[in-house]
Amino acid sequence: MDVSEPLLVEASAEITNSVGRENETAEAAAAAAANIGGDSSSISAVLVLSIVVFVCGSFANGCAGGFTSPAEDGIMGELGLSTAEYSVFGSIYTIGGMLGALISGKVCDLIGRKRTLPLMQAFCILGWLAIAFAQAAWLLDLGRLSTGVGFGLFTFVNPVYTAEIAPKNIRGAFTSLSPLLLAGGASLMFLIGNLLYWRYLAVIAIVPCAFQLIGSFFVPESPRWLAKIGQEKEVETTLKHLRGKNVDISQEAAEIRNFVENLQQLSESSFLDLFQRKYARSLIVGVGLMFLAQLGGFTGISFYASSVFEAAGLSSSIGTTSIAIIQIPFALIGVLLMDKVGRRPLLLVTAACAFLGSFLAGLAFLLQDFGLGKESTVILVLSGILVYYASYSLGLYGIPWVIVSEIFPMNIKGSAGSLVIFVNWTSSWIVTYSFNFLFDWSRAGIFFIFASICGSIVIFSLKMVPETKKKTLEEIQVSMIS
Repeated sequence: MDVSEPLLVEASAEITNSVGRENETAEAAAAAAANIGGDSSSISAVLVLSIVVFVCGSFANGCAGGFTSPAEDGIMGELGLSTAEYSVFGSIYTIGGMLGALISGKVCDLIGRKRTLPLMQAFCILGWLAIAFAQAAWLLDLGRLSTGVGFGLFTFVNPVYTAEIAPKNIRGAFTSLSPLLLAGGASLMFLIGNLLYWRYLAVIAIVPCAFQLIGSFFVPESPRWLAKIGQEKEVETTLKHLRGKNVDISQEAAEIRNFVENLQQLSESSFLDLFQRKYARSLIVGVGLMFLAQLGGFTGISFYASSVFEAAGLSSSIGTTSIAIIQIPFALIGVLLMDKVGRRPLLLVTAACAFLGSFLAGLAFLLQDFGLGKESTVILVLSGILVYYASYSLGLYGIPWVIVSEIFPMNIKGSAGSLVIFVNWTSSWIVTYSFNFLFDWSRAGIFFIFASICGSIVIFSLKMVPETKKKTLEEIQVSMIS
């Protein structure tokens, strides 16, 4: 993914000769940034519509993620797929995500945030149609690959667009709506997937895609992207629509324009510029969070939850229905807490709880291996998985996206975003492709591996992750300069 676009400041241009001037630039940008969004924190109908249209893509993404678990038995039985072939079908979605990630940042920089939506939905809708009408494994895989490309394009533009249009005091809540909708889409698939034929399930997954495709023609472009490409008149017009008719947006518009102008005057950034020392912390935080959160196993467990519950001796329909019920309330709580307790504390708590959930599931399967307590195994597996899912829904899945959308400056956001999202999808592919094989190798072992990775997220967050609550994008990005 050239990887994505989830404003910052390049306040260090020539590292050797201009350190003094760069520091002055950073300080000025930080002081100016503190004023952005002062009186512009009202919520207009256009703002709400824009957020709804964009996060609807997260609901569609959730449907794609939740599809493979309830559809597993039906697809394998009807098309005669082996476990290995079904693992390819499940994981090829993430390969498509990697391909979409490679171009997403440049696409979003080139054609804009809102125009990326019709492009990505073309891939998604065609992909779902291919799955729904597939009579052979190759068309099934091609459709899954196509949906992956579409959501690879979408994965970063969604939090970036949301972060760029939302007032700073509610930016976290708006950005974290994506995990809520993602959980909603997955929960829908888990609930109705136990009742419907898998081809009908694929057709239902097209509905949110179509809604976003239509809605994309009615939302405004990001004012920060408009400022970046020099459409100054459009910046104020768009801000007026987003903030409301009675809100004075002149100062916010001026600050955005000045900030982008400062970035463009310093340098034209290439991909290799990402690896300059001044961007080191932002890059480490973005890549590290995405890498660890995905290796924590969420996509693997989601894709093959039915197999996990059946291995524990529990009905897959009971297990997946329990997941569906628990995800949405906890995701909603995460939205409410995001701008109250902050990103970092919530990340620490949810990572610790995910560690506990994985450990409980691993302990249950270890007891099963020794032939101890069949009933306790079922209870421990269900409890562990539900704690794990609650943790990811509450914040561990969504917070990395929120932070990544905030920490990169506009001049490197496309390249940095693409790299970060490529890492995300690559890590997801590793987990989804290897899950079935590792689960066959050691049911307890794979959950202990996930537990150790979730525990490492706690340590990483304590050492590296900043708190970004109620700060403007400009303030955050200045503070991240090494």
